[in-house]
Parts: sequence; structure tokens; C-alpha cells
Amino acid sequence: MGKLSDALRGLLPRSLRMQLLVFLLAAIVLAGAVQGALAYRAALAEADALFDYHMQQTALALRSGLPVDAQGLGPGLDPEDENHEFIVQVWTNEGLRIFESAVGAALPQIAVLGFTDVKARGGTYRVFSMQTRSQVIQVAQNMAARQGMARSLALRTLAPLALMAPLLVLAVWWGVSRSLAPVERVRRQLARRQADDLSPVNDAALPDEVQPLVGELNLLFERVQRAFEAQQHFVADAAHELRSPLAALRLQLQGLQRAGDDAARSAAAERLSAGIDRATRLVEQLLTLARQESGSAPAEPVDLRALAQLALADVAPAAQARVMDVGLLESDAATLPGNAEALRMLVRNLLDNAIKYTPPGGQVDVQVRAQGGHTVLTVEDSGPGIAPEHRERAMQRFVRVTADSNPDSAPGSGLGLAIVQAIAQRHGATVALGASERLGGLMVVVQFAIK
Repeated sequence: MGKLSDALRGLLPRSLRMQLLVFLLAAIVLAGAVQGALAYRAALAEADALFDYHMQQTALALRSGLPVDAQGLGPGLDPEDENHEFIVQVWTNEGLRIFESAVGAALPQIAVLGFTDVKARGGTYRVFSMQTRSQVIQVAQNMAARQGMARSLALRTLAPLALMAPLLVLAVWWGVSRSLAPVERVRRQLARRQADDLSPVNDAALPDEVQPLVGELNLLFERVQRAFEAQQHFVADAAHELRSPLAALRLQLQGLQRAGDDAARSAAAERLSAGIDRATRLVEQLLTLARQESGSAPAEPVDLRALAQLALADVAPAAQARVMDVGLLESDAATLPGNAEALRMLVRNLLDNAIKYTPPGGQVDVQVRAQGGHTVLTVEDSGPGIAPEHRERAMQRFVRVTADSNPDSAPGSGLGLAIVQAIAQRHGATVALGASERLGGLMVVVQFAIK
């Protein structure tokens, strides 16, 4: 069955317009054939009823029209003038034929009363027989006459359809072409585009069956546009930010080469190693930001409180090195749809920033709460915080600000909060910076809508 379907599909044209025309025209031809067959059957039934009635009336008219003591037939008509399509024969009850409308009709002399079909003269005759007190009257008609009349009636019925068929074909062609005109418009619109034109396709007046396809195409264009923009941002950011670290590494390498003793070489090697670590960290953050800004990972149920605990374990060595109190406050169980690795990175970046900007011996707390229709993640620290006028700028790339607004006092690349913002946007969340009333430093609030 599958091979037959494949074979039939192979015979059909690939063009949607041609497929519609083939199917519609085939349907018209099939409907015409069915209508012709039904019209023929109806005409044949009508002709049967009409001729049967005529035969009955002819027989009834002959009940008293012939003498009962008739002994036979006189000279008949010329055989060439005789009508063998409609035959009348009359017998006495004793079996003597006293009348026949055509000599040598070769119809049975003893017929079944009523209607019956008889094979005679190389054809089929419809015979009606009735018996009176003294006679048997038989009226017969060749079925070919009835079938010819039925064909004539059927042809007269189908004649208007045959005349209208060309107009119907033109109407079908016009209707199909008009229905597919919006699809052709979209094709021409896409054909005229440049490779970098990812603007949405106009879906006005498109059929309902095609609009979802164009809608998905526009969503694909939007995703590709975001990927292109993320790539452009990554290239621009990498070119901008890697220039200084690479220059610093070159200077540190020159310092190592010019060192005059072991102590100087050791110090230069440490500076070079630290510079390589900073450059590596910068590249990792750039790649992370590019991944978060392009596309979206499949969503899965994520326990935000458990992720916060894992992120705390990730930053525990850095917190211990700075003798800081970092922990999870009493939190609510909160499950939301998202990408577990991305959300873990969000919490880890917030904790990294808090540990980096909080003086040694400080405190950093994390809490997860369910508030109304939202899940709220809060990270607070006892550091200097960020002045209100600088909080909006702090969410931008490569911006490093603290409460004293001195960029030099904030080590790092300025990408931590930008990564947090990108991950939050992917999950439909908002990020707000504020002041921690309890610890006195910065408070970052990430609010997720419960879906």
C-alpha cells in the first residue's frame, strides 16, 4: 500500500497549482460521469414506466376490437414496411393466432400473463400479455428502442453540463490561481531579498493554511537575527576588550625576558600568569554571554533552591579565601521551567560579584521565596553597594562601578551582571538592583513569573 501511494505521488506534478488543478478537474470529470450514469438510469426507468403504461393501454384497447371467431390473418404488409420494434399479437384461447402486426415476429404464442422479458429476433423484447374471456392479447417492444430513448434523455440532461465544462475549467483555474497569488507574492518577496535581510515576511491576505508556515518562518528569521547580532556583539566585544589584556600580556612577557635575576623573573612570571588568568576569564565570559544571547535551550523543570545550593558550593573556595560568611537563608521550594545550567550560572555570577566586591570578612546571603505569582531570588552582600545613579549602567557590558563610582576600584571585566541580565531575559525574568537594608550592601532581586 505504501509503495502504491509513493507511485501515485510520483505521477503527480510537484507544483501545488498543478496538483490542485489535476484533483479538481478529475473531480469534475468523475462527477460528470456519475451524473451521466445516474441520468441514464433515471431516464431508462422513466422510459420503462412510460412504455409499460403504453403497452398496457394498447392491450386494453384491443380487448373488444377483434372478432372472437376470426380464423387467421389476411395478407400482411410488405415485410420491409413492417415495424418489428413494436409488435402486437392476438390469439384465441384455443391457441389460434388471429392477428399479428408483423409477420414472422417469432414471439412465443403462449406468454406469461403480465410483464416479462423474452429473447427474440436477436434481441430482448419487453412483453405484456393479458387474457380476456376469449382471447390472449400480447404486446411486445424491443428493448433497444427504450435504451435509445434513455440515452437520448441522458444526453439532453448532460448537454448543458458539457457546454458549461470549459467555463467550469476556466473558473477552477482562475480560482486556484487567485487563491495561490498571496503565496506567489511571498515567494517573489523572498526572492528579491539580500542575504542579510531578515525582516519579517508580510503575511497579509495569506490563506489560513499558509499563515502558520510564514509565522514560523518569521520566528526563524527573528532567531537568526538574534544569532547574527550576538555574533556581531561578540566580535565587537572581543576586539574591544581583548586589545588591552593582550597588550598587557606582551608587556609582561617583555618584563619576564628582561628580568635580571631569579626574583625579578619569578615576579614577572607571576604577573604574566595572573594576566593569562584574567584574559582566560574574559574570553570565557565573552563566550558565555554570546551563548546566552543567541537562541534558547529546551526548558525543563528546575528546582531553583537546589541550584542556589549548588552555586554556593561552586563559590565556596573563593569565599573561604576571603574569610567570608556565604550561605542560603531559609527558602521556599520553587520549581520553574528553564535551563538548569544557565540558571546555575546566573546564581554563580551574582555570588562571584558579591564576593569580589565585598571586603574580606564580609557576608553574602542567598534566598529563594515564592511571592504571589512569582518566584524571587535575592542575593545580598555587606559590600559598598552601587549608588542609585549608577545601577542602570552597571547592567551594561564592560561597566565596572561601585558606590564610589570609581571604575578602577572594581576588578574584573564588567560582564557578570550583563550575563545575569541575558540569562534572566531568556527565562522571562527581571533583574533589579537595590540596597540591602539588612546587610548594608548591594541587593540583587531576580523575579521569575510562575508559568
